[in-house]
Amino acid sequence: MRFACTFAQVAALSVVLLGGLSAEETVDEETPSRPKYPLAIAVDAAEAYVVDLDLPGVWKLSAEGQPTLFVRGSKWIRKPLNRPRCVAILPDGDLLIGDTPTREVYRIAAAGGEPQPLTAGGIGIPMSIAVDADENVYVADLETRTIVRFPLAGGKVETFAQVNTRGLSLDPQGQLWAVTQDKDQLVRIDSAGKATPVVSDRPFQFPHNVVVTDSGDAFVTDGYAKAVWRIPAGGKPEQWLTGPPLINPVGLAIQEGNLFVADPHAKNIYKIAIDSKQITPLIKD
Repeated sequence: MRFACTFAQVAALSVVLLGGLSAEETVDEETPSRPKYPLAIAVDAAEAYVVDLDLPGVWKLSAEGQPTLFVRGSKWIRKPLNRPRCVAILPDGDLLIGDTPTREVYRIAAAGGEPQPLTAGGIGIPMSIAVDADENVYVADLETRTIVRFPLAGGKVETFAQVNTRGLSLDPQGQLWAVTQDKDQLVRIDSAGKATPVVSDRPFQFPHNVVVTDSGDAFVTDGYAKAVWRIPAGGKPEQWLTGPPLINPVGLAIQEGNLFVADPHAKNIYKIAIDSKQITPLIKD
């Protein structure tokens, strides 16, 4: 068996084995000009934030499509934001970011600063985050195949619903929706944690995330189908948008009549007008 290492990897290993300079000092890299693997997105009226799994870190997008690095995670596996996978924006502008190696959700102030852990490593694999009006934080935990809940101020994590969830979203009425890996691929969940099927019989190939409009229509990203599905209120799912420029649509957000889709294989974020399906790449070449 043959192995190949970059100079940076050899230097980092030498630090671990021999001591000396800190790991961060040794393997620090130049910041790229754009996200390397944009996996998730959160949008509000003022800002857009993109989780970059491979940098690792989180970018802020300007209205002109210029990405600016908001926070850079560690290259070291048990350090904060080593493999961030999901993000949510709070009403005060702070961010919540889920990180898998540290089994944690972190809060970062809108002005920046150090990530603050909220659960003392109480989550397995956080895949998606939603926060309700009562400041309950809901997380899709891929490890336990459940939705867990904890207070926004931080504290003990509890199981909220026995649903094998990949993506979570709150609709305009505050009801929780979940994309699952089970037969019922899209469900609504009441305040007691009971799931009601919305889409059954597995029409989606590999669904990731969901958002819901004011009128009750749901949209779901499907990576394998290279598609965004629309599920009309009370209706059946339809492939609403498919094919180029979408390659592997994963992250999904909604704001003011537009969908925002993070496509890690295309290395871009697409703004899609719901009424016209006009597609605008937000990260300029």
